[in-house]
Amino acid sequence: MSASKAEKNIATRERLIFALDVADTDKARKLVEQLDDSVWFYKLGLEMFMAGGYFELLEWLIARDKKVFVDLKFFDVPATVGAAVRQLQSRGVSFATVHGNQSIMEAAAANKGNTKILAVTALTSLDRGDLDDLGFQCDVRELVLSRARRAFEAGCDGVVSSGLEVPFLRDEVDKRLLVVTPGIRPVDNKSDDQKRVVTPARAFENGADYIVVGRPIRDADSPRAAAQAIQAEIAAVLSGQ
Repeated sequence: MSASKAEKNIATRERLIFALDVADTDKARKLVEQLDDSVWFYKLGLEMFMAGGYFELLEWLIARDKKVFVDLKFFDVPATVGAAVRQLQSRGVSFATVHGNQSIMEAAAANKGNTKILAVTALTSLDRGDLDDLGFQCDVRELVLSRARRAFEAGCDGVVSSGLEVPFLRDEVDKRLLVVTPGIRPVDNKSDDQKRVVTPARAFENGADYIVVGRPIRDADSPRAAAQAIQAEIAAVLSGQ
């Protein structure tokens, strides 16, 4: 196992984060119960936030010894972002995401308590053409590296990054930086809106600390079996490092 992974002391079973993107909290609870011990870390995003019952679901997960990643990508004036992050301190949240410039990231980091702050680099649904539309003249890798460096300087604990850019983050930013990788597809799949994707094995081979998986588990005939298969893949990769 690499030095960076050993130093972080992350339980293998917690490296898979399941994106609990469903229509309501009743469906979410049923899915969590179905997944049982195949998933120990859950990401709660915007869809669940807008469905209502977000914090009740969060507390329900914490009570079942699950870890929770609040993925609301806080973006507002720094004082507001700092106040919003501060509200999470008493809720047992493991990760929360922030978007924005240096002062926004600094405000989030200053108010994080025990919650680890992850800065969003470039969404995995974006490609070169999308960045052109948004007015970014640099390529994706340069953008990710720039945002990761600034996040680390601001006091953030890590970043959310495609697995394609992780090797460059490890080489050019800091090995202590937590890297959470979404856009995971167990097989090559070009039929959805994720453009910069990797397999679970490739993500960890590239140096990711955690992966976020949603649809490949949620939409499987057996979500529990799908999660178990990914867990087995993660364990196999890590045992060989």
